[in-house]
Amino acid sequence: MDLPDKIEPEPDSGSPQSTSPGPRMISVGGHKIDSRDLFIGTREVIINHGGEVYRLRLTSQNKLILTK
Repeated sequence: MDLPDKIEPEPDSGSPQSTSPGPRMISVGGHKIDSRDLFIGTREVIINHGGEVYRLRLTSQNKLILTK
């Protein structure tokens, strides 16, 4: 399965689960996304997967935590 070179997140729906200020472009190299691109201006990213909502957080120790 080929991935596009850039992923454009869906626009902010205004839901309380969304912490994004709005849509932005993220560069994808092969099957890799640099975490610095995900966490520009924020320490948490909301991921919708299979109808479920997950939170990917960047800790103060620069670790990633994924929670449902």
